[in-house]
Amino acid sequence: MTTAFVPEERRILASVSGAHFVSHVHILALPPLFPLLRDGMGISFLELGFALTLFNIVSALTQAPMGFLVDRVGPRRALVAGLLLGGAAFALAGIGGTYAWLLVASALAGLANAVYHPADYAILGSSIQEAHVGRAFSFHTFAGYAGSAVAPALMLGAASLGGVGFALIVAGLLGPLAALPLLREAMAERIQPARPRPAAGAPRVLSPAVMTLLAFFLLIALYNSSTQGFAVSAWNAAHGTSLTAGNIALTAWLAMSAIGVLVGGHVADRTKRHGLVAATGLGCAALLFLVAGLVAWGPVQLALVMGLSGFLSGMIMPSRDMLVRAAAPPGQAGAVFGVVSTGFNIGGMVGPIACGWLLDHGQPDFVFIAAASCLGLAVASALWQEMRRAQRVALA
Repeated sequence: MTTAFVPEERRILASVSGAHFVSHVHILALPPLFPLLRDGMGISFLELGFALTLFNIVSALTQAPMGFLVDRVGPRRALVAGLLLGGAAFALAGIGGTYAWLLVASALAGLANAVYHPADYAILGSSIQEAHVGRAFSFHTFAGYAGSAVAPALMLGAASLGGVGFALIVAGLLGPLAALPLLREAMAERIQPARPRPAAGAPRVLSPAVMTLLAFFLLIALYNSSTQGFAVSAWNAAHGTSLTAGNIALTAWLAMSAIGVLVGGHVADRTKRHGLVAATGLGCAALLFLVAGLVAWGPVQLALVMGLSGFLSGMIMPSRDMLVRAAAPPGQAGAVFGVVSTGFNIGGMVGPIACGWLLDHGQPDFVFIAAASCLGLAVASALWQEMRRAQRVALA
């Protein structure tokens, strides 16, 4: 039986989840404004796409170093700095109003984005009781989903009230607002002294377990980017599925993923076999996704199959995070989460290019086959982590 969060845990969880909410708003702040930015700045969609690419490149290159920095200066200080930097980036883009400022803002926002995962998970992992960590991770992930869902309406609504510049400034103001609850604790947080280099045989950040988890995150990111960006187009090309039916199925996948995350938190708190949970959920999600892509379903059946696949892929996320937490050497959770989160950025850059190439070459079925294969490889990675856990238990 799981117990309730104590008041201090609820306060910490609310502030960290609020930061994660803002980070996802910032990730999706620009795309809803693309038509307005193109007309207002007189630039092409290709140039706007480069701004997003720049964001991801900077975030990918700095995610791992930021993880080490989080462990050095303290996760709360790093998180406050990330929120303020991300807020300043979008405010500058709104005030500057030129493409050059947009590129500068994208680079700064990418740097800020590199802070969130290592800092968030380091705070939650060290501040939440062991019996509650799985649910804490699930609420944190759900807050990110909520930020992604709110971003398009928020940005377009703000743009309709005061223009594109005003919308970007509104997005920027969210950063300092989310930083306020963290400021007092950030000021009191002590900077950690430099750690001696680990002795031979001591656990290292770049251990085989951590690198396997990096691959695990990369494979899930490839699956997610393929599904979100190209599933609707692939259904239309392969089976003539209408865009309306495809988007309803994609919405079902997204919504049920969010619900699955919340359920997965309770699952993660009730078991130690997180690798087995992840492998089972992802394996079933992969089969359902493959069936959804290769069979010509009606709109209702397609939405149901995709909804169930989304629920299962969302349910494993807290267990995924527990696997990373278990692989982190003491005091280096930020570094480990920074390393493995790099997989998100790499997958986000590679997945769309690969899927676009498949569609351009008349292979829509292979979009689903490739995405499901990525999940299959992720299942193997999770099972390997579970075998390692069983070996450690046996040795103990």
